[in-house]
Parts: sequence; structure tokens; C-alpha cells
Amino acid sequence: MDLLPTPVTQAGRDGLDAVLAQPAGAVVVLDFDGTLAPIVADPEQARAHPETLPALSALAPHIASVAVLTGRPADVAVRLGGFAGVPGLEHLTVLGHYGTERWDAATGTVSAPAPHPGVAAVRAELPGFLERLGVSQGTWVEEKGRAVAVHTRRAADPQAAFEALREPLADLATRHGLIVEPGRLVLELRPPGMDKGVALQEYVRETGATSVVYAGDDLGDLPAFAAVEKLRQNGIPGLLVCSRNGTEEVTELVERADLVVDGPAGVVRLLAALASRLL
Repeated sequence: MDLLPTPVTQAGRDGLDAVLAQPAGAVVVLDFDGTLAPIVADPEQARAHPETLPALSALAPHIASVAVLTGRPADVAVRLGGFAGVPGLEHLTVLGHYGTERWDAATGTVSAPAPHPGVAAVRAELPGFLERLGVSQGTWVEEKGRAVAVHTRRAADPQAAFEALREPLADLATRHGLIVEPGRLVLELRPPGMDKGVALQEYVRETGATSVVYAGDDLGDLPAFAAVEKLRQNGIPGLLVCSRNGTEEVTELVERADLVVDGPAGVVRLLAALASRLL
């Protein structure tokens, strides 16, 4: 049995203590890529760490709720995570597209508002746009339904391609009423208001949580970190966990975390240890 690690901050220790003292009021919210699933070159090949489902199934019955909060479409995260029909996860929620889509294990259905028209316009324009910029070689476009992402991981110089694309893609996004969210060697064009921080605060309010654990690994998780920090100020203890993925770690996330673990393997060990303490 893995020992439950001790957070390095007092706020984090208070958050963990609150979860252990009153698990029925605790919610655990987790990013998917880089947190539950190892980072891979092709996002379609991503799969949850093999111990994810056993750890979540052991933990979920002892706390108020477990949710996966991801930039992916909800149904894609469900498929890649293998979350449907898992004993112990009958009440799992997957908040896709930064919370604008929702899949509930209880119903097996996805609910979502109408898509932003700017996404379809950008999707149609991107191939020619990248070719005119001279960066089509090695970059590729990921279709995300309510958003579209440009990856540079396969380019000859991934970081140089990423930097070269930031300003042009920001201009393109603005023309179509979208924003650009940077990640690790990926630039995502999406509607404004799609934000993990907003989604997390809404979920905590909806569930009536008395404490919260959030784990993430990338720039898109910073709004969720900020949301937990705000919840703390409002009297709801929280624990911030950073999934550190080797040389691709996000320094600001590491610095703001109460607890840093080694990638998805470290996250599932933490979840399993927490479940063991709550038995």
C-alpha cells in the first residue's frame, strides 16, 4: 500500500486534512491528458494509465464525487479513459471542452450547448492558413468538436514552430470571435468562456462540496488552480496536485502546487493511497 504523501504547503495540508476528516463532502477533479493518461505524440493514442480505473473505483464510493475535467470532447475522454460501465464509477462525471460538455455515467449521455460558429470557420481556413505561413510540414490540426488545436510536436523544431504560430493564430482566432489557449507544443483555438476555473467552481457549487482536490499538468490547468485558491479564500479547503511529466513540466504549475507527483503513475498512486486511508 502506498503511503499518502504530505503536501509541502500549509494550505495543501489543510485541504488534505479536510478530505480525510469529512470525505462525504469532498470532490476530486482530475485533468485527463498528462494527469490520468501519459502524454503521447498522437492524442488519439492516449489511454488512461492502467491503474486509473481501479484507483478511481476504490476512491469514488467514499467521497461526494469524482469528475474528469478536460479540454477534449466529453465522449472522447470517456472512450479513451474507458470510463463507461465501470463498477464503482456509476456517478462519475466527465466535463469535456473545459466544462461546456457533460457526460454522466448514470445516464451515459452527453449534454452540451450549440457550437460556436467561429470554430467551423477556423477549421475550414486552417489548412491553407498553415500552408501560407510555411509551417504545414510537421504541424497538424486536431479536430476537437467545439475547438480546434494546432500541434507542433512533430515539427523539425517543435518549439520554434510553436512560437512562430502564436501571433498569427491569435489574429485568426480574433477574426472569428475565438481565443487561443497555449499548451505544451499545442495552440488551441476555442470560444471565450471555456475555462477550467469556471467549470471547477460551478461543479463545487453544484455538489455542495466542503473540500476539493484538483490535479493537472499543463497551462490549461492554471485557471483551475486559481479557482481552488479562490475557494480556499472563501472557506473551502483544497489540495492542488501537479502531475509532473519529465522535461515537459510546466514550471508555474509546479510552483503553485501543494503536492507534485511523477506523472499519471504518481497521480493514480495518490488516488489509491487516499482510497486506502478512507476504507
